[in-house]
Amino acid sequence: MARESFEKEGPLLVIASGRDTIPVASTIRRLAPENIFVIQIQHPRSRLDRFDLVITPRHDYYPQTAHAQGQIPWFLRRWITPRDHPDSHVILTVGALHQADSTALKSATFTWHDELAYLPKPLLVVNIGGPTSNCPYGDDLAKELITKLQNVMWSCGSLRISFSRRTPVRVSEMFVKEFRANSKVHIWDGEGPNPHMGHLAWADAFVVTADSVSMLSEVCSTGKPVYIGGAERCKWKFADFQNSLQERGAVRAFTGKEDISEIWSYPPLNDTAESAAQVHEALAKRGWKICT
Repeated sequence: MARESFEKEGPLLVIASGRDTIPVASTIRRLAPENIFVIQIQHPRSRLDRFDLVITPRHDYYPQTAHAQGQIPWFLRRWITPRDHPDSHVILTVGALHQADSTALKSATFTWHDELAYLPKPLLVVNIGGPTSNCPYGDDLAKELITKLQNVMWSCGSLRISFSRRTPVRVSEMFVKEFRANSKVHIWDGEGPNPHMGHLAWADAFVVTADSVSMLSEVCSTGKPVYIGGAERCKWKFADFQNSLQERGAVRAFTGKEDISEIWSYPPLNDTAESAAQVHEALAKRGWKICT
């Protein structure tokens, strides 16, 4: 398919993501290196010269740090540690690339206006993910978050809770049991349109569990207050990611003592747009231009 596209239409831009695409993407590039430009999303854990551009979160290079090397058994280091340091054809992001840009949020503002615009303010959106090997938690964190949410309820006009596909049923049931009778609270049951983009557009603040890089990247692209639950349970490069968000002032630990009406801000994460701009620059050096 790639060969046919190249032969019929000329220069070919290939954007690949994830480990499964690595051999395919690098093979396509070998067809005609001067006329095919391959961008690999996420660190390939292989030679970077197989790609024209690599876009990856900065925390993917955490294994190269002295602190991380001390945590890795010597016989695993070559498999876990990126082979090369980032060079000029590596774009480092803070978080994950996503579609929640300003255009998408403006659209969601309109789409969800009738449902969300008239809710009592401030609107606190709570996103509950699920435990992972690097951010483990269970009923204990759920109970902790429930207690803290009850403690800040006085300062909320409205509260909306959403779960991810990874949320354990037992955890979601705990939240439903505690909050279903509260008139301030709405829990999305998974039926009907997903309100996630609407929540990003209309929320005044967020409480998010620490397990999902993508989820945190999206809420931190809004510039609105983000309170994080369970960050202290994360380890390895995911702890490094949490630290980077805190250093940027993008997140604060959720203590249950907050006044949700308090407004604070930070430079929103803008990884997708910034990466796209660098892609255009790299293509321009080849004399290429993306026509839209």
